[in-house]
Amino acid sequence: MDTAEIRRRFIAHFEARDHTVVPSAPLLLDDPNLLFVNAGMVPFVPYFLGQEAPAFPRAVSVQKCVRTIDIEEVGQTDRHGTFFQMNGNFSFGDYFKEGAITYAWDLVTRSVADGGYGLEEPKLHVSVYLDDDESVALWKKIAGLPDEKIHRLGKVDNYWSMGIPGPCGPDSELFLDRGPDYGPEGEIEKAGDRYIEFWNLVFMQNLRGEGIGKDDFEILGELPKKNIDTGMGLERMAMLLQGKDSIYEIDEVAPVLVRAAELAGKTYGTNHEDDVRLRVVADHVRSGLMLISDGVTPGNEARGYVLRRILRRAVRAMRLLGVDEPTLPELMPASYQMMRRSYPELDAQWDRLQAIAYAEEEAFRQTLKAGTAIFDLASERTKRAGEVTLSGRDAFALHDTYGFPIDLTLEMAAEQGLVVDEVGFRQLMGEQRAMAKADAKSKKGQHADVTPYREVFDAFGPTDWQAYLTLATDSTVVGLLRAGQGVSELVAGEVGEVILDRTPFYAESGGQHADAGSLRWDGGSADVLDVQRPIRGLVVHQVKVDAGSLVTGAPVEAAVDPEWRLGAAQAHSGTHVVHASLRQVLGPTALQSGSYNRPGYLRLDFGWGSALSDGQVNDVEDVANQALRKDLPVSATLMTLPEAQQLGALALFGETYGEKVRVVEIGGEWSRELCGGTHVSRSSQIGTVVVTSESSVGSGNRRMEALVGLEGVRHLARERDLVRTIGGLLKAQPDDLADRVSDLLARVRSAEKEADRLRARALLSRGADLAAAAADVNGVRYVGQLVDGVGAAEVRTLALDIRGRLSADLPGVVMIVGVSDGKPSVVVALNDRARETGLNAGALVKVAAGQLGGSGGGKDDVAQGGGTDPSGAQSALTQVEQAVAGHSPTA
Repeated sequence: MDTAEIRRRFIAHFEARDHTVVPSAPLLLDDPNLLFVNAGMVPFVPYFLGQEAPAFPRAVSVQKCVRTIDIEEVGQTDRHGTFFQMNGNFSFGDYFKEGAITYAWDLVTRSVADGGYGLEEPKLHVSVYLDDDESVALWKKIAGLPDEKIHRLGKVDNYWSMGIPGPCGPDSELFLDRGPDYGPEGEIEKAGDRYIEFWNLVFMQNLRGEGIGKDDFEILGELPKKNIDTGMGLERMAMLLQGKDSIYEIDEVAPVLVRAAELAGKTYGTNHEDDVRLRVVADHVRSGLMLISDGVTPGNEARGYVLRRILRRAVRAMRLLGVDEPTLPELMPASYQMMRRSYPELDAQWDRLQAIAYAEEEAFRQTLKAGTAIFDLASERTKRAGEVTLSGRDAFALHDTYGFPIDLTLEMAAEQGLVVDEVGFRQLMGEQRAMAKADAKSKKGQHADVTPYREVFDAFGPTDWQAYLTLATDSTVVGLLRAGQGVSELVAGEVGEVILDRTPFYAESGGQHADAGSLRWDGGSADVLDVQRPIRGLVVHQVKVDAGSLVTGAPVEAAVDPEWRLGAAQAHSGTHVVHASLRQVLGPTALQSGSYNRPGYLRLDFGWGSALSDGQVNDVEDVANQALRKDLPVSATLMTLPEAQQLGALALFGETYGEKVRVVEIGGEWSRELCGGTHVSRSSQIGTVVVTSESSVGSGNRRMEALVGLEGVRHLARERDLVRTIGGLLKAQPDDLADRVSDLLARVRSAEKEADRLRARALLSRGADLAAAAADVNGVRYVGQLVDGVGAAEVRTLALDIRGRLSADLPGVVMIVGVSDGKPSVVVALNDRARETGLNAGALVKVAAGQLGGSGGGKDDVAQGGGTDPSGAQSALTQVEQAVAGHSPTA
């Protein structure tokens, strides 16, 4: 049974039992605690916590998930993968243990002909939480299981949570006994590959607190309602039903492994190290494909770094398998052909997916070249110091700055007869992770404790949000907080948070900055500084009280600044217009991957593999302003997600959508996107769109910035004034400025060349004096000189000139160090008599360059080098002179 069919049967089974089919949420769920969705229940957490009323009592989904906490283990085991899919059925205060066990047993044991999975009942075992007598009784009643097939396990094995504060509860797991070929009979948790757990039924009824590990946490209490959350690993079930020994051999993963083996000339199953590498490739190529499809682009931080690491580990594994040529163009299509059966949306993105992935591979290939050069310097420095251990700091710099994998550093060090201080490297990595974690917690929205907000929500329910309907509401204060703690009063001068029963303020989301405005009440007022949603359904206003005191229960007038809202609406509608214009100019693969807008300004990130030409940028700006001139209608409509997809609305990456979505159209199908922001009513109200920049924000990702409305007009006015000023200085009309500036630059370049010629003449005039002043060093006529303000070419010219002035009858060595713009360069030149004594220019220049923080090389008569540390210039001169002094002539 192929994976797509296993998926289809799971959904059909629960849909026939009154479960609402919920599409997979994007991997980039907007949750401050998670980089990616890592469990099937994550999109439903607000329902389990009671933060939102469930849109349905029962649900079924096949959720895309990514886990990277133990990425180094990928390929080492049969069942661990980075990307995986989780079949799940959910009950929100509806059925509980008996229903979950009944539905699960029915599906797994029903015959294949009748729509089930056809697992043989004698081969099935279950585990339950240690003291969960109720579940034991239900398994006996529903499945007729004997005691020896019901295993009671402790908290580590059979008590589920996400590993962070949130919903939790005891669980019950289903196991398949694969028989004696996979190991001896015994306890299911210790029998290795024989007993495979494939479905976890979580009886979610508690709320966990802080803690570490699977059992070191406090149970804070009961959830508002008892819920069911189950998770059946789709890949693991496919492994069992397809009779495979690992998830890497199932139909959705194996094609990449097979193609990788063909490219490498390897046979899977004959060499453990090669098998691990082939598994890494198979997993990471598929994971990379799915991450890019959900809007992740390679980068150096957070999600982008995870994707970069995954793709580069795949390329690195192929390199270790002996393939140095680009491989993703061969491997990713194999994964795409399999995954598109379950995710047809990949078809529309395929061109973009390829461009991003292949560009990252090429960037990594260039990184390997640059990193190898840096490694050579580090290893040379280590050897010169008489050491055999490459420092942990050098290894960390290679990893952190150049993206050089540690395993590659280890391999290359071994080739040079060196070892790596792995302990030091791991320590630095740990310090970096700790700093990143602390930084993440300090950022806006990373609230560890939302209890005060939840208490207000539980008491008063969700905020009546009126941002689409009005700019002012009569509201009541239902909660006040200062420094994260609930208070009864805020007084003049204090900054705190205000929760209202209803509000017209737009809370920051979807890339749109929060509204500004004020709260007013009898005897007082406060400026609204920020508006956020710390938990779903609750709008919280950060304010500074200007006058009076604000108390809970007080009636207030909440008013949005109308000019601010207009500017924000212009910017958000302008973002949609620029996005549509980009796609019209560049094609449908130019999809938005992120945005930010505030009054007068917009920033749009989009997938594209190369810089836009000036002509393309101008075309985007022109198409956008043509749309404004046409005065296109702007509308917003609520509909179901399938209806929106059928209509062709673009869903933005990283957004989570409920049962109903809001489709914003500008000119009908000209621009049609899912969006929760505020907008103008007609495109002409945007005023103008002025593109101010287009730049790179990572491999395969570009950023366009623009000004709209009055800000756009003011920008153009500033540019007009600048043109007038420059025209006045050059006494030229605006149309003549380009020619005048070009002529002026040509004259400047000519003057610079003449200055260079005069400087070179002056420099060469010193050659005779320096040659005449040559010192006698161990029988060698030696000239060593530091010259400021000259570059490598001039240094070489001076060194050769001095060498030519030295007597040909005596050994002569000339060393000149020049420093230009803070960058040192060095040239060593020897005459024939010096070479006959065994002196070598290449060896001497390496001594000098080492003191300059660089390297060098060349022939035995002339060699040159450079570095990054000009402060080492005098030391370089001293070291070379000492080398000449200590030289024992061979002739």
